[in-house]
Order: sequence, then structure tokens, then C-alpha cells
Amino acid sequence: MTLKEKIQQLAQTHHPEIVALRRHIHQNPELSFEEHETGKYVASQLSAWGIAHQTGIAGTGLVALIEGRNPGKNTVALRADMDALPILEANEVPYKSQKPGIMHACGHDVHTASLLGAAKILHSTRDDWEGTVKLIFQPAEERLPGGASLMIKEGVLRNPSPASIVGQHVHPPLAAGKVGFRPGRYMGSCDELYITITGKGGHGAMPHDCIDPILMAAHMITALQQIVSRNNDPTMPTVLTFGKINSTGGATNIIPNEVKMEGTFRTMDETWRREAHRRMKHLAEHLIEGMGGKIDFFIDVGYPCLLNDEPLTLRMRQYAEDYLGSENVVDLPVRLTAEDFSYYSQELPACFYRLGTGNVAKGITSPVHSDTFDIDEEALKVGAGLMAWLAVEELKGF
Repeated sequence: MTLKEKIQQLAQTHHPEIVALRRHIHQNPELSFEEHETGKYVASQLSAWGIAHQTGIAGTGLVALIEGRNPGKNTVALRADMDALPILEANEVPYKSQKPGIMHACGHDVHTASLLGAAKILHSTRDDWEGTVKLIFQPAEERLPGGASLMIKEGVLRNPSPASIVGQHVHPPLAAGKVGFRPGRYMGSCDELYITITGKGGHGAMPHDCIDPILMAAHMITALQQIVSRNNDPTMPTVLTFGKINSTGGATNIIPNEVKMEGTFRTMDETWRREAHRRMKHLAEHLIEGMGGKIDFFIDVGYPCLLNDEPLTLRMRQYAEDYLGSENVVDLPVRLTAEDFSYYSQELPACFYRLGTGNVAKGITSPVHSDTFDIDEEALKVGAGLMAWLAVEELKGF
């Protein structure tokens, strides 16, 4: 039996256990930086399988090492995130969240269970491959500053230092059994904008006696969109969206004193990102001051762009085609959603791919971050087996 066949067989054999792991985590979700019980659960599984690990990294994170033959030859890292979202689950399933208002609506339960499954497979086959696989169970992907940045600061990419890192993410539009890759720029940076415009309130019938912050806000939103449409290279994906506007006071006949706004700015180039920040603040401050108001323009700088190392990602795609068949591996488009896996991609060659989890026939089509998100659990066979295969095939190349 080849190593690939052995891994595929183990993924099949361990599938019921991996499903049980995923369901336990799904029923017991924890928010970012609060993954205490999830971390303990992961640690208990690793201990039961005899896999050495370290806890308490970036608070609730864990790192495990699985050593094959000649462990010092090289190291590859695999990463999963563990946190859930503040969403009330609407699914009526046996493994429904037991914590009202908290739900694994982004599939991090799948990521964690898959990496645990990969750990068990790798540990069982450690005499069949050379090198070391570092397993990173990361907290707080959903909340700034991102658990990845904190784990990196605490040395997760040292002792031993991996030559590359691989992560996966659920993808409901893709059928279970398939995966998707995209080399190069893949996901956007993500910055949060918090703006307060202060004017002078008064009667809506006498605007000449007021300094209208709502009018100023409207002008500013329109003007800021010109940063995207007239200053950005049109070949570079960029988006500026304001999702929240509130006034202090105000009514049909009352001009308020103040307007607060919140938005997001996303792009895929770090140089343009910094330039856009400068341009947005400069334009907004001068526009509002010119209209007689005052402005506080704060940019909470979030995750960087996610860059899939091209040679690594092309190799990973080839490994996936070998494992699943080329018909089950697809190309992915760029997207301006963000992921803190991007921090790893700024430090070393990285590959972040998508795991198909949908099943139209079963009605499993809800997107991530929705209260009806769920997966076809057949995807867990691929989630665990493919991660193990990608690691050992990449180690083989050194």
C-alpha cells in the first residue's frame, strides 16, 4: 500500500471520529480570545494520541509537533483557527450550539477538527515520511489584532522554523469533495474606519443657522469614493464601504450636532493601502473643515493582504490533484474578504486554499457568517486527509 493510499484509508477510517470532534466543538463554541475549553479539548485529544504539544500561546493557542524519520530534515506547518462568532444559530440539528448567541458560523470547528484528524493520520504514519510537521491551533481569527499576529510575536514560527505553512477554509459554494486554489494575491487587507463629524445643530427649517453634519457626511462619502475610482489603479481590487451612519439627536425637523460613521477599506496591495489611508484622511479633513465642521478620522489598521506563494501554491495544487483527482480541484477568484492567515503569508511561503463543504441536494448552501451555515460532513474526509497529504508531499521535496 502506498503512503497516499494509507492516508486515504485512515481518513476514511477516522471519519466518524472526526465528525464527532467537529460536532463537539460546534456545540461548544467560544468567542475570540475566549477559547479556553476548546483549547483544553484539543489538548486532551492530542494527549490521548501521544502527540507532544505546548499550550497557552497567545492565551488559548496550542502548537504540536509530529516528527517523522530524520525530523531535522525540514518542517512544514499546518494551521487551524478555533474561535466562533456572536451569532444565534437557527439550525435545528443534534449538534446545534449549546451557547445562545454564539455559533461556529465560519467553519472554524471544521478547521480544528480537520487538523486534529490530520494530526492523528500523521502520527500513525510517522515512520513513512521524513521531517517534522508543526500543527498550529490558533485563537481569535475573527477579531483584531488577530490571533495569528500574536502567535507570531510569541514565536510560533520558531523552534523549529517551518519552511512553509498551509491553511484551509470552508467554502460553501464548492461541493464537498472538492478544493480550490489561487496562487499569488488571493484575499484583501481589512481596515476599519471610525469617523465622527461635528457641526452645529438646530431647526431643520433654518439650515443657515446650522452647520449640518449630515450634509457634510454625504459630501464626504461621495468624495471618498473618488479615492477608489480616480486614484487607484483599476486593475487593483479595492473597495470602500460605509455600513453604519448614526446621528446624535436629529429628527425630521432637527439638524443634529454630530454624525458617527463606520466603514471598511480593503485592497490587495500594501503600498497602495498606505497611500489610500493618507489620501482618505487628507481629503476628509480638508473637506469637512472647508464646510465649517470638525472631523475625527480614525483608521483601525487590520489584517494585511493574503499572498499565496506562487511556487508553493502550484505545488500544493498538484499534490491535491494527485490525491483527489484533477476534476476535484478548481481555480479560485480573488476576493476582498480578509483572513489573519495573511500574517503568516507575510513571514514565509504560505498557501491558503478552500475546502468544499456544500451540498445542494442536501440543502446545505448557506454562506459563512449566516445563522444557518452548516456543512456536508463528508468534507471532513478531505479536510483531514488532504492536509496530511500536503504536508508529507511538501516534506518529500526537501
